Formats: sequence, C-alpha cells, structure tokens
Amino acid sequence: MKTATRREFLKTAAAAIGMPVIVPARVLGKNAPSNRVTMGCIGVGGMGMRDLRAAMANEDVQIIAACDPVSASDQYGHWFKDGWQGPWFGRISAKNIVEDHYAKQAGRDDFKCCDAYADYRELLARDDIDAVTVVTPDHWHAPITIAAARAGKDIYCEKPLSLTIAEGRAMVNAVRQNGRILQTGTHRRSFPSARFLCELIRNGRIGKIKKIYVEIGKNHRVGPRDGWQPQPVPEWLDYDMWLGPAPWALYHKDRCLYSFRFISDYSGGNVTNLGAHMIDLVQWATGHDGSGPVEVEDLGGVFPTHALFDVADPARFRCRYSDGTSFECHTGERFAYVKFEGTDGWLAFDDRIYASDDRLLQDKIGPDEIHLYESDDHMRNFIDCVKSRREPAAPVEIGHSSAAVCHLGNIAMTLKARLKWDPAAEQFSGPGAEAANRMLVRSYRKPWVL
Repeated sequence: MKTATRREFLKTAAAAIGMPVIVPARVLGKNAPSNRVTMGCIGVGGMGMRDLRAAMANEDVQIIAACDPVSASDQYGHWFKDGWQGPWFGRISAKNIVEDHYAKQAGRDDFKCCDAYADYRELLARDDIDAVTVVTPDHWHAPITIAAARAGKDIYCEKPLSLTIAEGRAMVNAVRQNGRILQTGTHRRSFPSARFLCELIRNGRIGKIKKIYVEIGKNHRVGPRDGWQPQPVPEWLDYDMWLGPAPWALYHKDRCLYSFRFISDYSGGNVTNLGAHMIDLVQWATGHDGSGPVEVEDLGGVFPTHALFDVADPARFRCRYSDGTSFECHTGERFAYVKFEGTDGWLAFDDRIYASDDRLLQDKIGPDEIHLYESDDHMRNFIDCVKSRREPAAPVEIGHSSAAVCHLGNIAMTLKARLKWDPAAEQFSGPGAEAANRMLVRSYRKPWVL
C-alpha cells in the first residue's frame, strides 16, 4: 500500500471526522507518532509566537497546546508582527494561528486541534505532549523548565536561561536527573557565520587573544519615573499568574510584555538580554563553554534609582578567565556586537563577520583543525535531538554558564566591586564574597518555590 504523506492524511482525516487524530504509524510512515514531536508552547508573546511558528514549520511537529496568562491582545503592540491580522499575542491568538495553519494544510476552513491554557501546570499534566517551548519573562524560566523536566518533557527555553545562578544550577540538575533534552535559545549557535568566527579564533587565525569587547544596546524603552501611578489590570491579563514567583507589585502597562526586561524583579536588563548572545560567543570562541571567569569587576555600571526601570543602564564590567583571557562588556550605540583583538589581527561579529584582513573571511578550516558543533537551524536542531537524544547545539550546561557570566556582571556592578569567582563551586570568595553570594539566589513569592 502506498504510504500517505502527513498532509494527505490530515486532509483526508479532517474531512472524515472534522478534527486531527493520533495517527497510526502504518499510515504516516516517517511522520508517524513514534517520529512526530507533539509540542506545547508556554509563553506566546512576540518571541514566543516566533518560536511557535519556527516549530510549526516542521512537518514532523504538531502544536497541540498554547499557554499564556495573556488571553489575546495587541493593545500595546510588539516588536514582532508577521502578517497575522491580530491580536498578535496571547494563548487565544496562538490557538487561532495554529488552527489556521493546520486548516490550510488540511484544505478546510475550520480545524480544531490546539488547546489554550492560562496555567502552564495544566499543559504539563498532559501525557500526549513530548516537548515544550518556554518563552516567558526570565523570572519564569526556571520554575517552568524544572516542572517540565520532571513531567518528562523536552524543553526549548529562551535565553537568558535563568534569572539567578542558583536557578541555572537547579535547571541543569532537573534536566540531567530526568534525562531530558534542553536547547537554550541562544540561536546564534546555529548561525554558520558565528560558528565560522569561533572556529577561526579557536584555530589561531588572529593569534593570541589580547582584548575582547562586548557591546550591548541601550535600554530602548523609557519607563515612568518616580510618582508613577498604578493602572487597572486589563481584562485580558491574569496578572497574578504573570507575576508568579516575583514579588507582588502594583500593575503598570510598562511592567509587563516586552518592558519586563528593564525591571530587575523579572530580568537582568540588556546585560542578560543581549549579553546572553554575545557573551555566549565569547565563551564559545575562547573555549570556556560550561565554565566561566575567575574574576569579575565593575567598571562603572549605573542603576537608575528614580524610575520603574531599574536595571543597569549604562552597564560596564570586566571578566577575567583563569588562562588570562578577559573581556569587557559595556553599553554602546550598537545593538549587539563583539570584537576579538589578537596578536595577528582582529575579528568582529554583529550577525555578520568583520575582519582586519578580508582574506580571513575566505579561509578554510582544515580537516584536522577544531570544528565546532554544526547546526544551521536552532529549532530544527532541537527537534532532531528530541528524536535522536543527541545533545543539541546549546544544551543546558552551556546555557547556564553563559547566563551565569551575565549575572556575575550584574552582581559586580550592583556591589560596585571586584570579586573572585569559582566557576566549579559557583561561589564567590575573598573580599565582598558574603554580600555577593547572597545575590546568587532570590526568594520566591508564596506559594511558588524553586
């Protein structure tokens, strides 16, 4: 009997019974349930919707659930819109986008196949979900990821992996103890250009590294100053669930959605937002994956004290590794940029590679030289690893260690200190260590626990 394609089968099944079904292996062949990844998407705002679409574009993936404390809204707009007629974010919007996608595949006007939840625990309780995306504000990454790992789900978690270093370690432990696959959303690990940059550096094309500069963009939204007034919680938002483990706070529209990243209760600012990408490349290019620096020093970071937004702006700090390699991270005019200066030239990256000599960009990495993990599609790499159980391009330890470096910078700037760090023990030592170690973990609002 001829093996049907997934699209042909869905069209026939939908016409027959009006909804998608769990399809027997003998019908779908390569897209049979044993080979298909069923996915739930937790957090479906701008980046969450983008990750949802990236997953849904793969024919061996079926999105069957979406979760967000936002029901459906476009009230405040968002940085990412892609032609959908709106509302652009929220669980009902995600449900509609998913069902519209599968309806078009099936050749139908109506196709009910995606459930919507306000509480991620209801989604994780389903035993028909293989994997989840976690694309929430940073303060939710650890609780949801740990719960997902314990529920037997594989996880695509956006960067920065954690809000604190203690959270990151707990995430590593949960993923490993439960035998899960986790891909960190540092998607430049799947840029061929970023991989080539790091291979050139690892193979000595610019000689010995002398200086590394990381530049991150300024906070590009302006929140209210002292004297701001609370606002009514919109009907489309479950605000208590949005806050979750974070401290209770009065609602303001600039507290939620994209602006959360400029408030320290929920994020580490652009140090963790943009730095998570560029500092991750520093770790990759210099061979410090899964480890970290031994010293971090404040170079004059400034924290606003009279505004809702309270993260470092501008930021400026330095990290030094045990082999003498160091980098400086600072706020600048460029969005996200890293430059490596060596004894024999320099290389820089901002999603394109720049070089002191264009001939570097035509170079080839020889068969006996260092070759780094190869991936050119971050979501596809995750799906392949869910099926093969191979380690993905940005596994949990790498996501944790890269985020931890960002947290170290924020701690040093907060304390205006130069601190000694043990990346194996994940503890500070020496002068200032007591205060710094207290900042490795945060208390959760009851009833939430880490």
